[in-house]
Amino acid sequence: MYDCVIVGGGIHGTYLSQRLLEDTDLERENLLIVDPHERLLESFRRKAAACEMDELRSMFVHHVGTEPFGLESFAEGRNRADELRSTPDYPSRPTLSLFLNYANYVIDRNDLPGLHRRAAVESIRRPITEDGTLVLELADGGDGSRELHTPRIRTRSCVLAIGHGGRYRYPDWAEGVDSITHVWDGFDPETRADDTLVVVGGITAVQLATCLAERDREPVTLCSRHALEEATVEANPRWINWNHIERRLHRHPPGSRARVETVREARNDATVPPLLLERLETAADEGRLSIRNGDVRSAREVDGRVRLLLEDGGCLSAERPVLATGFAPAFDHPFVESVADELDLERGYRGMPVLDDETLAWRESGGGDSPVFVSGALAAGTVGPFAGNVVGARRAADRIARALERRRAPSVACRRR
Repeated sequence: MYDCVIVGGGIHGTYLSQRLLEDTDLERENLLIVDPHERLLESFRRKAAACEMDELRSMFVHHVGTEPFGLESFAEGRNRADELRSTPDYPSRPTLSLFLNYANYVIDRNDLPGLHRRAAVESIRRPITEDGTLVLELADGGDGSRELHTPRIRTRSCVLAIGHGGRYRYPDWAEGVDSITHVWDGFDPETRADDTLVVVGGITAVQLATCLAERDREPVTLCSRHALEEATVEANPRWINWNHIERRLHRHPPGSRARVETVREARNDATVPPLLLERLETAADEGRLSIRNGDVRSAREVDGRVRLLLEDGGCLSAERPVLATGFAPAFDHPFVESVADELDLERGYRGMPVLDDETLAWRESGGGDSPVFVSGALAAGTVGPFAGNVVGARRAADRIARALERRRAPSVACRRR
C-alpha cells in the first residue's frame, strides 16, 4: 500500500515527487512514480529531439529542480553560463542541453529512478472493500518487458500527471495518407529526403523547419495557415501569479465553458519567439527555406510524393510531409474518460475535470473530493494557461503537497494508535 502514486514521469511527475518528499512527511517507500518509459522525462526528450529543439521558451528559473536558481548555479559552476541565452525584455532561457543536463543531475541527486516503476496504468478503480483507497491496474513496459512485482497497486491517493497522454492532433485532410507523419509520432529528423514540407506554423513547426533548412541538406517548405505571429512566451507572465489566476479564472464556475475560453484566449498558441522568427526569416532570405501561407483542403499521394491542395487553389508537393499540429485534447483522452467513469468523477465543458481550486483534487459527482489529484494539461481549468508548463508544475505542487499532507495526517495518526 502506497500513500501516493504519481501517474506520469514527465516534467510534472518528476518535479512533484521532489516536492512531496520535501514538503510533507511522506517517506520514499510510500511514494511511487509509474511511467512506461525507460527513464524519467523520456517523452520530453524524444519530442525535443524530433523537432530539433535548441533552447527552451521558458525562463531559466523554470526547471525540474526545487531550488529556483539551481539551474543557474549549475551552469555557472560548470562554466556554462553562456548557455543561458539572453532575451530582450525577458529573463534568460536555457539551452536544451543545459536544461536536460541539470535535470539529470537533479534526478540522480535525489535518486528519483528509485521511485520509478516502469509500467503503464490501464485503469484506476476502487477496491470491493470501499475503504477509501484506489487500485491501479498496470500493464507491462513500453518495450514489452514485465518489470512488475504485481499487476496492480493499491494507494491512498493518486496524482494524474500524464500531460496529453501521447496523443497528437491529425487534421481530417491527412486521414488515409500513410506517408504523412507527425513530428512527435514517427518522424526522424536524421532521415534524408528529396524535400520536406512542414505543415502548420507554431513554435514546433518553425523550430523544425529552421533546423532542417540550416543543415542545407534538402529543400524545406513551411506551410502555415496564416502569417506567423510573434510572442516571447506562451501567455502573459501575469498568469504565473496565483492571485491573478484567482481573479481572472476562478471567478467563473469550475468546469465551465467560461474557464475553457479564458484559458484559450490567454494562451499565445501558434506563436513564435522573436529570436527563432529571426532565424526563420534569415533562412528564407538566404533561399534555404520557403514559406507558404494557406489552409490545406486535401492531400493525396502521387508517384511517391504527397500533394496538398490549398483552400486558395494553390498546390504544394513534397516527398516528406511532416505535421506539427500539436496535441489532441487532453480532456477527452480515453484513459481520462475511463478514470472519470469508473470513479464517478465530475466533468465539465468539453470533458474538463472539475477540480477543487485550492487542492486540485478531482471532485466526485456527488460533490466531495476524490483521492485523485491532477497536474499538467488536465488542470488547465484551475491552474490556467501555464498549467502544462514547468511553472504550472510548481503552482500545482504548491497545492497538492499541502492537500496530501492534510489528508495524510488523520490516517497516519490512526496507524500509530
